[in-house]
Amino acid sequence: MKKIKYFLGIAVIIVFTYSLILIDKDATIQTTSQQLSSKKIEWGIKRNDNHAQPDLGSTNKKILDEYKGIAMGNKDSKKVYLTFDEGYEAGYTPKILEVLKQNNVKATFFITAHYVNTQPELVEKMLQEGHTVGNHTVNHKSMPSLNLEQIKKEVMDLHTVIYEKFQYEMKYIRPPKGEYSEQTVAYCNSLGYTTVMWSFAYDDWDENKQGREDYAKKKILDNIHNGAVLLLHGNSKDNTNVLDSCIKEIKAMGYEFASLDEFER
Repeated sequence: MKKIKYFLGIAVIIVFTYSLILIDKDATIQTTSQQLSSKKIEWGIKRNDNHAQPDLGSTNKKILDEYKGIAMGNKDSKKVYLTFDEGYEAGYTPKILEVLKQNNVKATFFITAHYVNTQPELVEKMLQEGHTVGNHTVNHKSMPSLNLEQIKKEVMDLHTVIYEKFQYEMKYIRPPKGEYSEQTVAYCNSLGYTTVMWSFAYDDWDENKQGREDYAKKKILDNIHNGAVLLLHGNSKDNTNVLDSCIKEIKAMGYEFASLDEFER
């Protein structure tokens, strides 16, 4: 009995000590992150329409490179990376998934808490069909406007829900509204996340600007480039209707669709 009590006592000490280490580590991470700039940066790029890589801007590139973020791949590689932002479901994702399946293309879907709470079957389908699901935070708030505790809650509450529902660990995050700071990127790293921006996007998210399929297709195809990280919105009817032909034409141009796990710097 004395031996049992002895070992139980040792176990309690070990658990308590480990908890203190974790608390101290978290405090250190928060202190370090607080020392970094929290100035809001709005992601923006200078596009080319001649298939050359766009200019990401010196500040964007410096911060993303510093923290191993993703925005644009290797300039000599004809790999491209397809991503979708999904704040809510407008009825088009089933067709998007079918087109991806028919063309054997894997994409990344960045979702919010609203999306998984209202469309769990679609999230499950994304995962079952080999796509990546990324974190777009719980409430789609601008991250630089939040303190570190709020950021942690926005990121990790969604992380926990996805894990509990699907036993899936998310590892990529796209900052809502494309707004970030050095502090938010670094802190997301400490939470186990890689920040993913983009090297192509257009005004596809506006549901009042649909019915421009020729415009949408031309925008996408004219701006395809080596290492492109394509941001499309899943609530766009135009994207859904031109996706199949765009994928086929991009492949015909010699590009290969790859997942973020295959990202080449």
